[in-house]
Amino acid sequence: MFDAEFWVAIAFVLFIALLGYLRVHRMVIGALDQRQARIKAELDEALRLKEEAQELLAAYQRKQQEAEREAEAIIAGAKAEGERLTAEAKAKMVDFVARRTKMAETKIAQAEAQALADVRAAAADAAVAAAEKILMTATKNEVADKLLPQGIELVKNKLN
Repeated sequence: MFDAEFWVAIAFVLFIALLGYLRVHRMVIGALDQRQARIKAELDEALRLKEEAQELLAAYQRKQQEAEREAEAIIAGAKAEGERLTAEAKAKMVDFVARRTKMAETKIAQAEAQALADVRAAAADAAVAAAEKILMTATKNEVADKLLPQGIELVKNKLN
């Protein structure tokens, strides 16, 4: 009477009705909705993490740029300080050389003055000795004995 295809169709309809009665379609839809929600939550979490990573990257890039600017400022300051110290050292060296030169010139002038004074003193002593000798030989009496020491003192005082 009924062929096999008819019974397969009836079994299929009964199977579908059984699934409908047991509300399997709702369980499948619920499972799919849960999976969709889980995937959406994972996507939202991934998007949040991506945004957070971008913010961190931007923050680190700002910090890097700030550190580079600070390093450049430190280098510029160090160069300026080095140039200032170099100029200061040059000025001190020039001042030191000038002071040493002045001291040497002063010592030379003092030595010249001392040598001139020594020569004058030696010349005066020689002149006194020569005058004493000449007066001793030229004068021989009591008057000479009185005048000779006075003349020697007078010559010494005038030459020195």
